[in-house]
This record gives sequence, structure tokens and C-alpha cells, in this order.
Amino acid sequence: MKGLHIQGIGVSEGIRIAKAYVYKPAQANGAGSTPPGELISDNPAAIDAELGKLRDAKARCAEQLEKLTEKAKEAVGEEQAGILAGQRKLLNDPAFYPKMEARVREHLESAPQAISEVVSHVAALFEGMNNDYMKERATDIRDIGSRLLACLSPGQTRGLTGITGQVILVADDLTPSDTVQLDSTQVVGFITRTGGATSHTAILARSLGIAAIVGAGDYIDAINDGDILVVDGSAGLCIARPQEAEAEQYRLRMKQDLARRQSLEEYAARPAVTADGVRVELAANIGSAAEAENAVRQGADGVGLFRTEFLFMNAPAMPGEEEQFRAYQEAARMMEGRPVIIRTMDIGGDKELPYLQLPKETNPFLGFRAIRVGLLRQELLRTQLRAVLRASAFGTVKVMFPMISGLQEWRQAKAILTEEQAELRQEGIRFDESMEVGIMVEIPSTAVLAGLFAQEVDFFSIGTNDLVQYTIAADRMNEHVAHLYDYFHPAVLQLIRTVIEASHTAGKWTGMCGSMAGDPLAAPLLLGLGLDEWSMEAGSLSLMKKQLAGLDRQECRELAERILRLDTPQAVRQSLEAFCNAKKLGV
Repeated sequence: MKGLHIQGIGVSEGIRIAKAYVYKPAQANGAGSTPPGELISDNPAAIDAELGKLRDAKARCAEQLEKLTEKAKEAVGEEQAGILAGQRKLLNDPAFYPKMEARVREHLESAPQAISEVVSHVAALFEGMNNDYMKERATDIRDIGSRLLACLSPGQTRGLTGITGQVILVADDLTPSDTVQLDSTQVVGFITRTGGATSHTAILARSLGIAAIVGAGDYIDAINDGDILVVDGSAGLCIARPQEAEAEQYRLRMKQDLARRQSLEEYAARPAVTADGVRVELAANIGSAAEAENAVRQGADGVGLFRTEFLFMNAPAMPGEEEQFRAYQEAARMMEGRPVIIRTMDIGGDKELPYLQLPKETNPFLGFRAIRVGLLRQELLRTQLRAVLRASAFGTVKVMFPMISGLQEWRQAKAILTEEQAELRQEGIRFDESMEVGIMVEIPSTAVLAGLFAQEVDFFSIGTNDLVQYTIAADRMNEHVAHLYDYFHPAVLQLIRTVIEASHTAGKWTGMCGSMAGDPLAAPLLLGLGLDEWSMEAGSLSLMKKQLAGLDRQECRELAERILRLDTPQAVRQSLEAFCNAKKLGV
């Protein structure tokens, strides 16, 4: 007989076994004599009194968030702490706190009611968006709303207290400000009823090293305080009240996982070198300047993709030139001379920004996004390019344009960059005059014309995630066609070879920043095809270094030639698996 198996979404890997701690946070019930939902008097003195409560709550809220932000900086770093700093900014957003005061003045609502109404309205706006990342920002809105309500009662506290020993939290949801307060030596894992993979709570859990499962639904109601739980954050599985044999199996897996992690740690400080002595450049994909520090710690040779859209998506308003410059400059500084490739904003379409008011689209993946937004809304692109150019004076910075489909788009984007360079020269502002400029290869038309592009760009970076979906016409998020989405599809492999060969013929180089670059099974093939730079999540670098250490480049070239003659993704995978198994390489 087995324990109760509960399936959710694994968002932070690791296996943990501990007692359940069922967390039920206190609910704010407002303040003062006017219950939520009832109107206050239209007497000016009553209105001023209610506005005073709001202002006091806002001040206390800002003070709490400032303290939490400082604590978060120590625990998870500057950039992740920005999640809470963003909540502080929201307090001054014209679409947020001032609306609460307006509801008190104009609708005679109590302070608790005004907070509740505005928070519900703003959260609903985010929940109505098509993009999962933006939908989950509603949790941040409700988090600050709950804090404001609690701050109406000065004696009321929010937080996790009463935890002794190691536990696994069980909760309806955990807000970012809840999560950042967790002591990872005590709270070794958590499972929640709601939540998604791109929530700020999930991001913080990964930063804290806490095994985590979200979106487990009402099944968590079967978990009692003190129950023994197994949490497998990689598989998204929680086992409540496991039988002893089952628990022992997971204890063994915990030991094996720890041993595997320790065996990989030695590779972090090593360069990536093949068995026959070929040096391979391995870079990291990052979404913030703080992640550059982790990339260095994990042994990255540079940053192959700085996803700047997160700088925009985590802000209540469009970041200006100075704010962007500081982020790019900090990334360059942290990389200490290693290259940092900054991708211009890949927003629009499925990545909504409320403050940009981009049009709703029937098919956002084929619509108004990335460079298309930048070329039409040039003030956005010009501001970002000025910030990137200024940052180039502080390190080895490169820039690349996403979603390029033809030479005309590339030339127009390059012309804008050239104009901004001329402006900076005229203003006497330093930048790297020899900064490399490249493009993402995500659209088949660009791959087909790689020979022409290679005469003009400094480098290519293949984004396999989009290249696959555009080549095969399969949305990987659509359950009916997701089985077709495979970067080992022969057509995709032919396009990759075309791009690499075109760059080498022109004396240029090609990198890859899609998920294929971090797949150990793909390593022999990519090495054989001559890929120059591989960029992946920082956590995959050590495993890839270990994989490459067992490969011979000439053998991989011969393997690649054989694989390019295969006609199905399944045949490609089988060939790679057979090769890796023969070499005793992990896949």
C-alpha cells in the first residue's frame, strides 16, 4: 500500500522528506469602526479620517517592504529582491494607491473597502491577459493588497511563526513576501493549492533552494498538520503519509541526488574541454543582472542571452534609459570582461505589458512582437540601444535583435543603432565603437538566407524554441500538437547546419540560446555541427561540461553526418542515445 500521491507543478527541484506544516495566514479584517462594504459619512472630517488611515497604512506598508527587501537581498540577491522593491513602486503607481484615495473621496468607501475594490480590479486586469507570466502578477497585486489591509491594524502581524525543526509548508498559496521570509534550513519544501511555474513565488523558491510544488489543487486538503510528506520538486509529486518502503526509496534518491550534485560541482571551476582537447564556449541565459553573478559562480564563459524583457515585465511603467543602463552595466561589471550578449526587448504578442497598450491579437506568435514593436515604436528601441551602448563602455557587451525575418528589418534596426551611436559621440558619451551586433535566428526565412545575412551581421544566435515552432508549425503549449514539437526534427537540423556553415564561410560565428543548447543528448550533434557558442540556464553548465569532457570532436563530426541523413526525429534520438550509451555518457 502506498501513501497518498498528489500531483502538481514542480517549480523548484529537489527531493525533501519532512513533517507537514499547514499554513493558514491570518486574514486582515480592516480597521476602525466602519466594516468593509459600508459607506462612511459624507462629512469632510469623516472623509479626512478615512484618508488618514489609508496614508498611515501605506507608510507602514512601505516600511515593511523596505525591511523585507533588505532581507531578500541577503537571502536571494539584489535582482530577486527587486520583486519586493517592485511592490514598493506599485504603492506610488497612479493606477493603484491614488485610486484608493479617490474611492474614499468620490464613493465614500471605507479604507478597507477602497483597498479591496482597487486590488480586485487591478488583479482582474492581469488575470485576463493571455500570457501566463503576466497572469501570475495578480498574486503580487493581491500580496500588497493584503499587506495594506493588515497595516490598517497596527498591531496585526503577517508572516510565518511557530515553525520548529524541518517542515514542508502546505498552503493555499504563498505570496512573494511570504516566501522571502522562509528559512531554508527549516522550511525545506512547500506545496500549494494554486500558483504557476512563472510566479514570483516559484522564482524565489528556486533562488532559496527550497523544493516546491504549486497548483496541486484541492488534494492538499487531505494533508494534516504533522503528516510525513515527500516532495519531489522535479517531478511535481507530493506523497502524503508514505509507507516505510516508499519513504526509504526516496531517502535513497535524496542521497543519490546529493552525490550527483557534488560530482558536478568540480566541473563549475573548469573550462569546457572535449576529450581531444577542443575548448568549447559555454555561456548562460539570464533574465536579470543579478543572475550574471550566479552565471559566474556556475562557471559560465559569458552571457549568451540577456532576456531584457523581464526588466520591462517586472516594472509598473516603462523603465527609462538610466534604469536600463544600470541593469546592463551591472551585468557587464559582474561578468568581469566575459562577453554579455543583450537581446533587445522581446515583448508584444504573448508577452503583454499593460502600460504599452499593445493590440490584442488572434495569433500573437505570428504577430506584433519583438523587433516589430521596436521598429514601429522606435522611441522604445532607441532608448534601449542608448542604454546598451553606454553599458558597452564597462565590459564586453554585444547586442542582438530578435525575430528578424528579412534583411530589410535587420538593416533598419542596424541603421537606428548607427544613428544612436552618432548621437552619443556628439554628446561625448563613451561606448565601445567595435561592439559586435548580431541577430537571433528564430524564423526559417532567416536561416534560409543565412549566407546573405552573414555578409552583414557579426554573429548569429539560434533560438531553437521559436525556430522549431515556426519550422514545424506546432505550438508546444498546445496539447494536441505538442508531440510534433521536436528540435531533433530533420528539417530543423538542416536549418541549424545551414546557419553554422554560412557563418563560418563568412568568417563569423554562431551561438545557440534555445533549450536544445542545454540538452546533454544534443551535445554530440552540436559539437559535430561546429556550433561555436552554447548558451543555457546556468544550472545546466556543469552537466554540459561533464558531457563534453567525454566527447571527441572528429567522432562527433562523423556522427553528425550520419544523423543528417536520417528522416525522423525518433531516428535521430535513437542514434544519439545509442552513441551516448556506447560512450557511457549520461543523457
